[in-house]
Amino acid sequence: MKYEDFYNESIKQPEEFWRKQASQIDWHTFPKNIISKDEYDYAQWFQDGQLNLSYLCIDKHIEDGFGETVALIYDSPVTQTKEHITFNQLHHEVSKLAGGLQKLGLQKGDTCIIYMPMIPQAIYAMLACVRIGVIHSVVFGGFAPHELAIRITDCKAKAIITASNGIEIDKIIPYKPFVDEAIESVQDKPEHVIVFNRNDTEIESPKSYDVDYQNLVDNAPSVEAIPLHSTHPSYILYTSGTTGTPKGIIRDTGGYATALKFSMKYVYGVDEGEVFWAASDVGWVVGHSFIVYGPLLNRNTTVLFEGKPIKTPDASTFWRVISEHKVNVMFTAPTAIRAIKKEDPNGEFIKKYDMDSLKYQFLAGERCDLATLTWTKEHLKVPVIDHWWQTESGWPMIANMAGLELKKVKPGSASFAVCGYDIRILNEAGEEVNDDTEGYVAVKLPLPPGTLTSLWANPQRFKSGYLERFPGYYFSGDGGYKDEDGYIFITGRVDDIINVAGHRLSTAEMEEIVSSHTSVAECAVFGINCELKGQKPLGLVVLKTENKLEEEKIKNEIIAKVRYEIGAVASFRDVLIVQRLPKTRSGKILRKLLRSIADEKQYNVPSTIDDIQIIDEVKTVYEKEGIGIFK
Repeated sequence: MKYEDFYNESIKQPEEFWRKQASQIDWHTFPKNIISKDEYDYAQWFQDGQLNLSYLCIDKHIEDGFGETVALIYDSPVTQTKEHITFNQLHHEVSKLAGGLQKLGLQKGDTCIIYMPMIPQAIYAMLACVRIGVIHSVVFGGFAPHELAIRITDCKAKAIITASNGIEIDKIIPYKPFVDEAIESVQDKPEHVIVFNRNDTEIESPKSYDVDYQNLVDNAPSVEAIPLHSTHPSYILYTSGTTGTPKGIIRDTGGYATALKFSMKYVYGVDEGEVFWAASDVGWVVGHSFIVYGPLLNRNTTVLFEGKPIKTPDASTFWRVISEHKVNVMFTAPTAIRAIKKEDPNGEFIKKYDMDSLKYQFLAGERCDLATLTWTKEHLKVPVIDHWWQTESGWPMIANMAGLELKKVKPGSASFAVCGYDIRILNEAGEEVNDDTEGYVAVKLPLPPGTLTSLWANPQRFKSGYLERFPGYYFSGDGGYKDEDGYIFITGRVDDIINVAGHRLSTAEMEEIVSSHTSVAECAVFGINCELKGQKPLGLVVLKTENKLEEEKIKNEIIAKVRYEIGAVASFRDVLIVQRLPKTRSGKILRKLLRSIADEKQYNVPSTIDDIQIIDEVKTVYEKEGIGIFK
């Protein structure tokens, strides 16, 4: 089918289009009410339908005779471990863990935080929760205890499922101690912490709330998946907010299942039974949608990879995984490809492996530059598809839809809107603009199934953050434009969220931490271009008193403080001491101007600037410290 015909049907007849797609999955009760509206006139999908994600990902395939098919390949170069887990084995682990959670008193509607490394037990935990209607919130293992505590408090977690530790190339990440530290600082404490012990040794300083994961599973009954309403939250996933406070994105059950089945077939071009690998982390939206739920729901073998694109042991590890496990479709971030390219610029490692199984290479999570796109296509010799989406959407919004027809690639563009997304470029007044005019990227309501339904415990923030800026539209927070052929180009965030190696982080939160240092009078934190990670944060600091001997010490303390509060994921390593910051006469710090100078973007000095000489002062500091274009 032609893309244009399929896409137009999804926009002009959304109810009928998504009824057909919903029929591609097994419902306990098929919905009669396909689309309805909530109090904000916002779409809720398949409201009267009932189904279960865990059933669709496991039991359905066993009933269809695929119980001995491999569901999950666990490949961990950091521990030299490989496991092939069948749907039958997955069922055993998940249904017993679900029974264990019920024995601990967890029931439908309760919340459970999952704070785990990239091990099979993380996937078991997610599937066990949705099996019994417990709403999970996976927190990325790279986040520090402070960030974990914020999420425990916001979702009022009844339990936490964690591991003794994470393992990286050169260090051990103390997951359990981080959990204990987070719990100490929260008022509403979880009742249970279920600990998977990776070390086969006693957990140091066990707490009264600790529950041994393996003992719990061994002594639990196996439980069936319970039917849940389509609108029942499957999970909460926190994403950075412009206020520095994370936003708890709520994902439903029925709309999500429908959208994932659709995207596996039509966006990624994956057939049932093929091998799919998303080289991400279960703590991010890519991990939820395309390591766990999407592939398993589509009866694909999914690859769970615990390692890095380089140094595990070298830049060949991705190609080894593709070749060894006969991966058909792979998905990673441009940062990973750039890291590999830096280590192996001529692609010599690729030539050592049989890559014939690979059909498509997908890239997303950050802007893909022309050099990365070209290098990947040249060396992999398969279509390389850049696509764009968000934590909020849960599945791709703009893509060259491999399961329909591949269009000509325009570097810098993720191509066209995916079915269901009526993407418009709007100006400040909310009027649509086209033909290379840059504006705000918005989606005309209703959004398709699988997208966020609200924010956890804060529907007003959901309304003000996404729906009020342009009435009748979902505002993405990104800027962009369409060219004369309708290709959509995303130019980046229009707020203070930056994209570091595919991870959305709030500079407002970093700024708050920097400003709390006793020596800091004022500061600005913003994102600048980074050759490897796409963007990285830069902090400019004005000190309360001038003390040259203390400057390096202060810088190191600030960097350590951000790392402690947010985690290494922030990649906060650059702090510059300046005498003053450029401001408007009304006192607003000109962060966009500071960023543009570092990135050598064309900029206009606003007529409202307080003192134009500060621009030269900033340039001098940038040059002295080798920042941005002055590197």
